[in-house]
Amino acid sequence: MYQLMNVTKEYEFVVKDDPVRPELNYEFRTSSGREMLLLKDVEGELAAVICVGYTDDIPKSVNDLNKLQSSQNNVAVFYTVWSYKRGAGRQIVFDVVDYIKKTRESINRFVTLSPKTEMARKFHLGNGAIVLSENEGTDNYEYLNV
Repeated sequence: MYQLMNVTKEYEFVVKDDPVRPELNYEFRTSSGREMLLLKDVEGELAAVICVGYTDDIPKSVNDLNKLQSSQNNVAVFYTVWSYKRGAGRQIVFDVVDYIKKTRESINRFVTLSPKTEMARKFHLGNGAIVLSENEGTDNYEYLNV
């Protein structure tokens, strides 16, 4: 059993653990149109962290997260995820999809802005996503049946 919660300033320190996009600071991750969530296990220990941007189109780069925001956001973009416990990365992705479906009715697509790594590819394809596009520095995967 896990507990999903928004990352507050109290948990800002987790940003240093991001293996995907360590250059992005807490302010970027929690600014307008974005949120950062964490998963805690039953003992209250950190299990996983995910960062989500809300856009009106599919970003090809981190810079696109700023350009594609609007009042009509319908795409949830998972742009970084990491886990502290085995299986928690998968768990947080699906828990956040459920959370978004309940809290943001306008969202109808769930995509990633992933690094071009074999680990990211195996993770997303292994969890039911499809390859949406292969870009110069990133890949987009889409979770269709969530």
